[in-house]
Amino acid sequence: MVKALTLKEIEAILAVTDTLGISREAVVIPLRTDHPDRLSVLKDGRLEIVVDRESEFADWLRTLEPRLRELMGRSSD
Repeated sequence: MVKALTLKEIEAILAVTDTLGISREAVVIPLRTDHPDRLSVLKDGRLEIVVDRESEFADWLRTLEPRLRELMGRSSD
């Protein structure tokens, strides 16, 4: 369980968004986690990724790519 993100977790999240071709400038990752987690498109078009406080980070990270694909309406490659 993670209460606040470190650079290590942020880099892991950005590795996933990079794979999907999402600009790092278009991603907002709050340092504080929350429960439940949230993936949403903000009014300004940026993608907000809030990590789940009650999940193990590695487990949560494995779910990120398919959930982002679903949010963006992309199928698996």
